Amino acid sequence: MGMKRPMLALVTASILLAFAGTPVFAQVATTTSSKPATDLATTYSTFAGSDANATALVSGLRTGKSITLTSTSDATGTPASSTTFTPATSQLGYGNVNIALALAKAELTKLGITDPTPAQLEAALNGGSVTTSTGTTALPGVLQMRSEGQGWGVIAKTLGFNLGAVISASKTDKSAAAAERRADAGKGQRDVRVEKVNSNSGRPEKVERLAKVERPEKIERPERVERPERVERPERVERPERIERPKR
Repeated sequence: MGMKRPMLALVTASILLAFAGTPVFAQVATTTSSKPATDLATTYSTFAGSDANATALVSGLRTGKSITLTSTSDATGTPASSTTFTPATSQLGYGNVNIALALAKAELTKLGITDPTPAQLEAALNGGSVTTSTGTTALPGVLQMRSEGQGWGVIAKTLGFNLGAVISASKTDKSAAAAERRADAGKGQRDVRVEKVNSNSGRPEKVERLAKVERPEKIERPERVERPERVERPERVERPERIERPKR
């Protein structure tokens, strides 16, 4: 019994020593993008300049944390640029994120800016100046106005828009983006189905149905023969009066 205890202590110490040299990894919860976030990022990816920028915008507006937007040089020679800013508002729900981005997009589109730079996106959201071919325009920033306590309807009216029309336009953009995703996803499936049909070319062609035989014309019934007129019966002959017999 006295020999077992030192042996047990030695084994325990060996196990602890082995785990001491092995790093312990804490379980980290994996965060996955929700469907509303993915749908919004897809809707505004073209407006934001890339999928990464759209994802950064949606995530930053949702959490209220800093947003970093980048752009690459294009064929016109515009150099690559990037900007980092913190939304003027705190955390927003996905519905408010959509409204904010829709109003920013409408405001820049009104100025003729359909492919905004990161700096122009920041100006539309947080406020700032943008320069176009017609001059420099100061933008109040939809998030800045929202942080001051203004409602979305008032903000839209101040910018010269109808909030309902702006939201309807954003829903149309979402529908178009969703249709494009479905088309891309189904393209491969359609190709497979076409190849499958073509691979069956050895089968005989489908025989066309015979033309429908027309029914013969309906034979008309002969006209109904009229019955002869009813012969009137002769008048009833009256019986002669009864002759009374003589009395006996």
